[in-house]
Amino acid sequence: MTDSPVLVVTNLDDPTTDLVINELHGRGVPVVRFDSGDFPATLSVAATIDHQGIAGTLTTPTRTANLTRVRSLYYRRPSGFVFPHLDEQTARFAARQARYGLGGVLASLPGCRYVNHPHRIGDAEFKPAGLATAVAAGFRVPPSLITSDPDAVRAFVKTHGPVIYKPLSTPLYLVDGVSSTVRVEEVSVDQIDERVAGTAHLFQQRIHKVADVRVTLIGDRVFCVRIDSGLLDWRTDYSRLTYTVVQPPKGIPEALHRYLGRCGLVFGAFDFAVDADGTWWFLECNPSGQWAWLEPETGLPLVAAMADLLEGQTA
Repeated sequence: MTDSPVLVVTNLDDPTTDLVINELHGRGVPVVRFDSGDFPATLSVAATIDHQGIAGTLTTPTRTANLTRVRSLYYRRPSGFVFPHLDEQTARFAARQARYGLGGVLASLPGCRYVNHPHRIGDAEFKPAGLATAVAAGFRVPPSLITSDPDAVRAFVKTHGPVIYKPLSTPLYLVDGVSSTVRVEEVSVDQIDERVAGTAHLFQQRIHKVADVRVTLIGDRVFCVRIDSGLLDWRTDYSRLTYTVVQPPKGIPEALHRYLGRCGLVFGAFDFAVDADGTWWFLECNPSGQWAWLEPETGLPLVAAMADLLEGQTA
């Protein structure tokens, strides 16, 4: 029985999680790692709920965790439940039982610190809610439009142009059989046609930026990195990026903590556009965002900070 472990819920190929687990192992902190896709083939759960609350065990091929003694849970992009041996209808039923059964247990661990809680991650991934929360937290937010109305887009572009299109979610998209992501791109009025009516879209005033800033908030620690690229979307070509550790302007740290507090999160990867006046414009906060690649580029102790949070050394 693993005593007071950190549960790590992630997919099989996650280098960021590997770094954190290695750090925890070096500190002598027990770790139980698994993927939701392991259930039920190599992962099992036996949980009881009575007048004393929830108790029981979670078992992998090499570890057994006492559900009442889990110190923290690091939830980071696990795969989905799959039942390839079942017919389509039965597999769909089984997957939903697994999600609400095992998923419900993992979301209800007593005294556990969630980084982040899976339900709060799901809520925070809705971009309209994130933009509204950013306004409430005190950030500057570019004028934004969520719509399926082509006329509304044309009017928005005329009023707020230049305008960019951004996907509301980022599923993989196959282009000539290759997995790709939908790019952030500038749009003009003559590009808007009736295809807009096919679903919801996000349009946003383009900020005339001089740089981007990625802010990684881990517990109470704030790490700010300026990214210079000359690109509209710096994620399209990492070879063109240069990194500089910077200090946030007055009021930004407080707004960051307000944002996470309103969302019920303890970790967030924030993106800002910085204009020529030095104003930081909020673009988004990813509750499961990437961050580990910044450590070798900047020397910031990000892995140690995440391990501190999971171990229980920070608030």
